[in-house]
Amino acid sequence: MEKEKKYRPNVAAIVLSSDYPFECKFFIAKRSDMENIWQFPQGGIDEGEDAKSALKRELKEEIGTNEVEIIAEYPQWLSYDFPSNVVKKMYPYDGQIQKYFLVRLKHNAKININTKHPEFDSYRFVGIKEIFEMVNHFKRKIYIQVIKYFEEKGYI
Repeated sequence: MEKEKKYRPNVAAIVLSSDYPFECKFFIAKRSDMENIWQFPQGGIDEGEDAKSALKRELKEEIGTNEVEIIAEYPQWLSYDFPSNVVKKMYPYDGQIQKYFLVRLKHNAKININTKHPEFDSYRFVGIKEIFEMVNHFKRKIYIQVIKYFEEKGYI
């Protein structure tokens, strides 16, 4: 009998530059603990915390600012399994279930990835095509799904 999988509740932010909607550039950052892995900011939801509060907290912890405007949220929670080389690190979870938000940096927001516990060592603002050239790991399928949804809804 196969065991039931356990998923960690998580939020993820697709961060647009403060120039949106005039220019559509996306924040993407390179993880400091993995070789050449680029991703959107994301993180776990704490016990008793709602998704929007977790989003603001995680952005502050990961990119040094939570000065964002929420433009839209993906309507469903999406889950993925960790690859075998990540499972042990994330025990007792088999993967994550995520709520995605599309946000825009406010004009006064200052990104600082040199946070108390840095998760990223580099970041860029890139066009949509570049995201999929840079993201070549297990989250790619979900990124495509979420961005396609936000495109179809006319946000990007």
